[in-house]
Amino acid sequence: MTNALIRTPGTTSAKPLERSPETAEEILSRAGEALPVLRERAAAVEENRHLPSDVVELLRGIGAFRAAMPKEWGGPELTSMQQAELVEILATGDPSTAWCAMIGMDSGIYSGYLADEAAREFFPRLDMVSAGWIYPQGRAERVPGGYKVSGHWRFGSGCTHTDVLVGGCQVYKDGEPEPDPVTGGPLQWRVMVARPDQFRILDTWFTTGLAGSGSRDYTAEDLFVPEEHSFSFQEPVRAGLLHASPDAILRKMSGVPLGMARAALDHVRDMAAHRADRETGTPWTTDVRVQSAIARAEAELAAARAGVYSSLETQWRALERGDELSADQRVATALARHHAFRTARSIVHSLFDLVGGASVYRNKSPMDRWLRDANTMCQHAVAQDSILQLTGQVLLGGKSLSPFF
Repeated sequence: MTNALIRTPGTTSAKPLERSPETAEEILSRAGEALPVLRERAAAVEENRHLPSDVVELLRGIGAFRAAMPKEWGGPELTSMQQAELVEILATGDPSTAWCAMIGMDSGIYSGYLADEAAREFFPRLDMVSAGWIYPQGRAERVPGGYKVSGHWRFGSGCTHTDVLVGGCQVYKDGEPEPDPVTGGPLQWRVMVARPDQFRILDTWFTTGLAGSGSRDYTAEDLFVPEEHSFSFQEPVRAGLLHASPDAILRKMSGVPLGMARAALDHVRDMAAHRADRETGTPWTTDVRVQSAIARAEAELAAARAGVYSSLETQWRALERGDELSADQRVATALARHHAFRTARSIVHSLFDLVGGASVYRNKSPMDRWLRDANTMCQHAVAQDSILQLTGQVLLGGKSLSPFF
């Protein structure tokens, strides 16, 4: 494995990790042990605008990128619940780093949609990183043996350190949209898989929050992609619960806002032990206003977290039994995810206000960074109110307009 390091809390020394983690328990444990380093590096990650190489190697040593790799390859193949927990732990250290880990571990999921030869070509090792925007923003013109691909994709989180870069495309044949052979729909959506050096990566990620995620734009023009280097979420090659429903790549996303809100709450609770109200001199630990704000935030976070993990568990167990998911089960994870993002943002906002003027100093308080991270992550499609309309339509007996539920 790579020479990944974990620093001892409170020191600058580091110890090499002697072997790669093989189980979910080992990966989750290593993630917890790495939190002091992630917190120490968070400001530098943000300033860098993408993950520094030492943070990438730290994630590799934790086992974050191998989390979804199949057991038949020797991978740990974490469940969706375990993947979400891993991302949640990392996000208490730094949300940008957790966001990149969340995207990077899709390698194991993508591998299940590729034929074995192509999958092993792109992922010859368990700790390979993936990145890319899967929605069909590009155009794939069918040619003999594959596709000529052109497009401009945004939000390529982790594209600065990835091993594999993907781009979603609409398929055309002879200049006309090609129908989907599985669904019969008028448009065919395929994900093109290639190396990052086959694309042009643009330095566009100048943003208020999640600045360290390196979510840059990238483009391609007439890039030839062999047929076997593309896939449809409608056609998994490998059987398994991470491929039984197309939303597998989204299930773990809630870990980022949940971990961020947890970190903010812990920070303010620790602060309360040494702080008093400026006007009254009342210690924060006995201030009714502070007590109520903390209790309310804890209750909101606990409820949002329970919704995420209970919906994941219910869906996972149904898939294990081979049951066809009901309408409620299909949309429950999407609703819980939307609620987690919005609730976490609300919690961070309320705590930012509670702390007051001390929150605004970037070099003294992480509150400013969490506030900006919270606002930026809620601009992702999964946290938008359109999700409520789409899921509500399904709950009222309508047909889903999303491929993910």
